[in-house]
Amino acid sequence: MGVDRAHTDREYEAELAEVRTRLVRMGTLVEDMIEASMRALSDRDTKLAKETYDRDDEVNRLELEIDDMCLRILARRQPVASDLRFLASALKLVVDIERIGDLVANICDRVIELEGEPPARPYGSLQLMASATSGMVHDALAAFVSKDAKRAKELLTRDRVVDDYYRQLFGELLAEMMADGKNVYRATRLQSIAKYLERIADHATNIAERVVFLVEGKDIRHPYSRNNGRVP
Repeated sequence: MGVDRAHTDREYEAELAEVRTRLVRMGTLVEDMIEASMRALSDRDTKLAKETYDRDDEVNRLELEIDDMCLRILARRQPVASDLRFLASALKLVVDIERIGDLVANICDRVIELEGEPPARPYGSLQLMASATSGMVHDALAAFVSKDAKRAKELLTRDRVVDDYYRQLFGELLAEMMADGKNVYRATRLQSIAKYLERIADHATNIAERVVFLVEGKDIRHPYSRNNGRVP
């Protein structure tokens, strides 16, 4: 009986470890996609943009696999405490990571649309925004891997930096469109790319919040609502 239970426990731990492994693989994939999409933009490399777009299929496949694994573990093992929090978090993490993959695919679409357009001048705010967003995704996923709630909490304020870059770039692009109608097509594509980056940063924030829940068991989303409208 004791041997059977030990065997079952090892199987259970292996199943949880496999969920973690696939989550990390999925996260690493979208990190690579963000970097590749921005390189495709700066180099006007439509081939790279198309290849990166196609990698979203693997992100979607991993989402389905992780969902299926989590649901099977919940049904068969009936986990409690930290294991239950992990599986609940994993089911939500895959949604955010999958959405990041979709948004990177959208960036690639805009890069492809810019093929044949005159090269845009370097936009420092867009480059800084991409770097800040990529850093948020990396740190959010690293906090998940290391179960580092402190690192996750520190990440939450960085979304404002990305928002500031977006507002700055939007103003620059708007001025260019008003100055010359020929700039409208290119500027609107670049504005869309910036908006996708801003939304990726939002998903990185979601991941960080879920890491805090995983480690501390505290739901830190929407603090204003949880305090009945009072600032916490």
